[in-house]
Amino acid sequence: MLFFIGLSMLTFAQGKKITIEEIYQGAFRTSGLDVLRSMGNGEHYTIMNSNRSNKSSSIDKYDYKTLEKVETLVNSADSESIPSFSSYTFSEDESKILLATEIESIYRRSTLGVFYVYDIVAKSIVKISDDKVQEPLLSPDGKQVAYVTKNNLYIFDIASKSTKQVTTDGAKNKIINGITDWVYEEEFAFVRAFAWNSDGTKIAFLRFDETNVPEFSMDIYGADLYQKQHVFKYPKAGEDNALVTLYLFDVQSGNISNINLGNPYYIPRIKWMNNADYLSVTTLNRHQNHLKLNAVNAKDNTVTVLLEEQDDAYIDINDNLTFLEDDSFIWTSEIDGFNHIYLYDSKGTLMNQITEGDWEVTDYYGYDQNEDRIYYQSTENGSINRGVYSIESNGKRKKELTTQIGTNSAAFSADFGYYINTYSSASIPYKYTLHKALTGDKIKDIKDNQSLVDKLKGYEVAPKEFSTLAINGNELNMYMIKPNDFDTSKEYPLLLFQYSGPGSQSVANRWGGANDYWHQMLASEGYIIACIDGRGTGLKGRDFKKVTQKELGKYEVEDQIAAAKKLSELTYIDEKRTGIWGWSYGGFMSTNCILKGNDVFETAIAVAPVTSWRFYDTIYTERFMLTPTENPGGYDDNSPFNYPELLKGKYLLVHGSGDDNVHVQNTMRMVEALIQANKPFEWAIYPDKNHGIYGGNTRLHLYNKMTKFIKENL
Repeated sequence: MLFFIGLSMLTFAQGKKITIEEIYQGAFRTSGLDVLRSMGNGEHYTIMNSNRSNKSSSIDKYDYKTLEKVETLVNSADSESIPSFSSYTFSEDESKILLATEIESIYRRSTLGVFYVYDIVAKSIVKISDDKVQEPLLSPDGKQVAYVTKNNLYIFDIASKSTKQVTTDGAKNKIINGITDWVYEEEFAFVRAFAWNSDGTKIAFLRFDETNVPEFSMDIYGADLYQKQHVFKYPKAGEDNALVTLYLFDVQSGNISNINLGNPYYIPRIKWMNNADYLSVTTLNRHQNHLKLNAVNAKDNTVTVLLEEQDDAYIDINDNLTFLEDDSFIWTSEIDGFNHIYLYDSKGTLMNQITEGDWEVTDYYGYDQNEDRIYYQSTENGSINRGVYSIESNGKRKKELTTQIGTNSAAFSADFGYYINTYSSASIPYKYTLHKALTGDKIKDIKDNQSLVDKLKGYEVAPKEFSTLAINGNELNMYMIKPNDFDTSKEYPLLLFQYSGPGSQSVANRWGGANDYWHQMLASEGYIIACIDGRGTGLKGRDFKKVTQKELGKYEVEDQIAAAKKLSELTYIDEKRTGIWGWSYGGFMSTNCILKGNDVFETAIAVAPVTSWRFYDTIYTERFMLTPTENPGGYDDNSPFNYPELLKGKYLLVHGSGDDNVHVQNTMRMVEALIQANKPFEWAIYPDKNHGIYGGNTRLHLYNKMTKFIKENL
C-alpha cells in the first residue's frame, strides 16, 4: 500500500540546494507559540515575554476569546528589585508567582537556580535562598516554598523569611532527599520527588540511599592545564540501585514518618489525592512487570493496594493518573492489548473501560467533571497520525474534535472551555488555532508558518512518500524521500534512517526537524532516503511493541536488513550502494546492521551508540532485558563488539566524551574490538559533548563529517 503526503511547497522542482550551514544556523526554524499557562478561571492565560533589548522579562495576561492582552502581572523592567527571569509558576490561588533566575543545567531534566516569590497584590518580591536550589514548590496557600539544596529538603516561610531544614542527612553520591537520582531522572522522567498535600499540612518525599550504587566517572577536558573528573552514581544493568523509601513530613509538628510499602524496588510516582489525608504511590518490582497503585492513609500511615497490574514483559509508567472529586480515578493501561483509558472507583474497583479499539491513546488531557467529558489524543486515524477526541466517562458519545489528517495536539484551558490546537503534517509546518472544547469549533487562527512555506519554495526539496512494507509477516510503516528529478530508469543509492527503540516512532505524519532537512539535502545530491519502523516500535499495540523482550537488537535488526533487501529489489535502487545511520539506539542498530547484514549494507554511521546493554542503566535495560545474570545470551548475542570480524563495509563511529547517558565506554570498546579484528573504520570523539553532541559549531562539524563520509562511501 502506498500513499502520498504531498507537500504543496515542494512542487517546485528547481531551486537552491539546502546547505548544512543553513540548517544549523536556524534558516528553517519554525515559529511557535510562547509557552502559555491557563489561569484558574478558564477565561485567561498567561505568557512570559522577553525583551532582548533591555534584558527584561514579563508575565502578561491574555483573554482566550480575543487573544488580546488584558494586563501585565509582573515586569522585571519596572523595578530594580525584580530580576529578569526565565520561567515562572503560580501559587494555587494565583496570588503569588515563583520566578526562576540564573538557571543552570545538571542532567537532562534537572537544573539549579536562584528563585524569588513575587506577590501580585502587594507587588513585593522575596528571594527564597541565597544558594542555588532545585525544584522549589509553593504550598497550596502560597505562604511557604519547599525546595531541595545539597540533597536536603527545606521549607521557606515567605512572611517571616525564615527557613526550616526538614532533612539533615543529604550527602553527595550517598543520600538524596526530595529529588531523584540520575537513573530515575533519565528513565522515570521526573526530578521533583516531593509533594504538598491539598491543605499544605504534609509533604510526602522520597529518600534515595545511593551508598551501594557503583560510581561512574568522566574526564572533563575543558580549557585548563589538567582535566577534571566528574563522578556520579550510575547503576549499570544488574548492579545495585539506590534504596528508595517514602516519608511523610508533618509541617506543624515537624515529625517525619517512614511509610512501610513492603520494600518495593522502584517508587516511580507519588501523587496526593483530593482528600488531604490520602497519598497515592505507584510501586514496581525490579523486572517492572508487576505494578501496584497504593493508597497511604496519612493519619495512621497504613497502606492499602488500590490497583494491581502484571504483564509478561513490562509496564510503562506515565502521568495519566487523575483523581476526581470523590477520589475515584482515571487510569491508562494497555492491558487489553492497546493503550486505553479506564475508570475506577475510590476503592480501586473497575467501573468501566472508557476507550477501546485496535488503536492507541497517545495522550490524556484531562477530565471536565461538569460536562462529564474526557479529552485525549489517539491514533484512531492511523498509527502515523494523531487526532484529538472527547468522550463521556461511560465510554459513550465520542466526538472527534480535529479534522485535519496529520498530527494534532491540544492545550486546554483550566475549565476545559477552550483549547489551542497545534497541527502539522509532513507537508504543513505548525499551525496554531483556538477552539471551543465541547464542539471543536474553531474560533480563530492564531499563528502559522506560511513564511517558512514560502521560503522553502525557493529550495530543492521533495515530498515524503508514506507507505507500508510487508516484512517478516508484518506491515511496517515506511516513508521515502526521492530526488526531485527522480527517474525510474536510473539507479540511486539508498540510505536508511532509523531509531527503532522500544515504543518509539520515526515514521509519523508530522513536520520534521533538522534531520529531515539534512535528508532533503542528501536527496538533492541523488540519494534516496527511507525510514522503516520495525518490530518493537510503538503505537501498533502491545504485542508488536513487546516482541523484542529479552532480545534487544535481534528482531529490529532483522527487519531493517530484510527491508533493505526488499527495497534493493526495486529497479531504481542500486543494490550495491545501501547505507544506514542512526543515533543512540539507532547507532546500536546501524552498527548491528552493517555487521549482521554485511551482505546488504555497504555503509553505516553510528552516533553515540550503545554497543553492549551491559553498559547501560538498570531501569531502561532491565525493563526489556532482565539482568545480565538472568539473560546473558540476550545481552551478548546482539552486542556488536562481540563480532567485529563481520565488518566488511565502511563504518563511521561518533561519540561525545562527556556523554553521561550512553557512555563513551561503548565506543571505546567497539573501537578496541575493531582494532583487534584488524578492521578499518573511521571515528570521531567530540570533547566534553554530551549525548546530544551540540554547542557552538559542533553540529555543523558533525553533519559536514557525516555528509563527506556518505558522499565518499555510498
